[in-house]
Amino acid sequence: MVYINGAWRESNQTIDVINPATGEVIEAVASVGQKETKEAIQSAKEAFKSWKKETGEKRGEYLAKVVELMKERQAELAETITKENGKPLVDATGEVISGIKYLEWYAEEAKRVYGDTVPASHPDKRILVLRQPVGVAAAITPWNFPFSMITRKLAPALAAGCTVVLKPAPATPLSAIKVFECFHEAGIPKGVVNLVIGPAEEIGAEMTSNPDVRKITFTGSTAVGKKLLRDSADTVKKVSMELGGHAPLIVFEDADIEMAVEGVLASKFRNAGQTCISTNRVYVAENIAEEFGKKLAEKVAHLQVGNGMEEGTDVGPLINKHALEKVETHVQDAVNHGGKVLSGGKVYSNHEGQGYFYEPTVIQGATESMKIAEEETFGPVAPIFTFKTEGEVIEKANHVTYGLAGYCFTKDLSRGFRMMEELEYGIVGINDAAPITVQAPFGGVKESGMGREGGKYGLDDYLEEKLVSVNTK
Repeated sequence: MVYINGAWRESNQTIDVINPATGEVIEAVASVGQKETKEAIQSAKEAFKSWKKETGEKRGEYLAKVVELMKERQAELAETITKENGKPLVDATGEVISGIKYLEWYAEEAKRVYGDTVPASHPDKRILVLRQPVGVAAAITPWNFPFSMITRKLAPALAAGCTVVLKPAPATPLSAIKVFECFHEAGIPKGVVNLVIGPAEEIGAEMTSNPDVRKITFTGSTAVGKKLLRDSADTVKKVSMELGGHAPLIVFEDADIEMAVEGVLASKFRNAGQTCISTNRVYVAENIAEEFGKKLAEKVAHLQVGNGMEEGTDVGPLINKHALEKVETHVQDAVNHGGKVLSGGKVYSNHEGQGYFYEPTVIQGATESMKIAEEETFGPVAPIFTFKTEGEVIEKANHVTYGLAGYCFTKDLSRGFRMMEELEYGIVGINDAAPITVQAPFGGVKESGMGREGGKYGLDDYLEEKLVSVNTK
């Protein structure tokens, strides 16, 4: 089903939702196109006229109602994520909790959209700066976090006073439908939130070309992000983009090796490596590389691969066959270029012989000549590179065009400060492989995107500043 102007709609066209752990079709959902997207945008435009005038407190009350409904349905929401995405149920539960926190935060932050009074250069003038909602926002969300990526966009947009048309990834539309069921039950006014599911090019083209859409927010690949930027240029839309990543994780010789190993496990193998901030390159000081690789491989070998619905599963399937083939290609290329597989290294056949599983893998002796050093693998593979000096590893860590997240493990406080300043990434974790939190800004630099989500910073991309000068003479 899709949700337009406060009502659910069916369609003659459908999309099959497949469980990546089994290859089975879970459900068929309605698929719409340009016509329905245009209707949804028009509904959002009409609803904006009144929604923008609601007090921040009132908008926050609607978000708070949604929070309560989601908390009641936490188990159902988590199971939906696992069935359509594949991640272990414990991780899916964590995603639901995280997604709800964004709604909670912005339910309060809606009351704090402050303006300014600016000192005038003339005694007969008064200068005000108003912060007002930009208008209709079109949101496009990915499959790897099908619940929290939606709430992370809807929450600040609605808190700021924008209305929204949202398109989820076709692989994981069921989580989006559950989110909108909660908004519907919370009684949010018609047209304030709208859900369209269907072909990316057709829906995206309407979103980027329609002059009534004043804001595009997207999470996904850099290639698609660049296309959306180009297509949005003709109508000069406000845009925020959270794009691809290629995160380095640096382990200096003075680091706590056990802590660093746990950091790689947490950053690399969560969601089978299918997160934008997953570690892609592990740089280890040359004199501890052998010890580090051995310890990491031992830990990785004990990770349990399987259906996310089964208790004890650590690593679930990749999202589809294409993703599995990409991981296979990267590992084979690494081996062809002299890499040594310490753990894993092949497709994992589960007891049912179905699904898109790959063994959690550690590769020693990685080099810059490998595909894995340049391309985002988006899978459970940790390649270990070595370095000799701090200057060398900074250069290697920064050489890619991406700049989303980077990590560093060291006991040297001075070095830690140097690294946080030198690493060209929007997010840097020092002895911390899980730096993301609702009250802090999330986003990248270079070709990893623009704009920020989270905390007070997340409102900025949905607001415009308006100068008002009053002559009091």
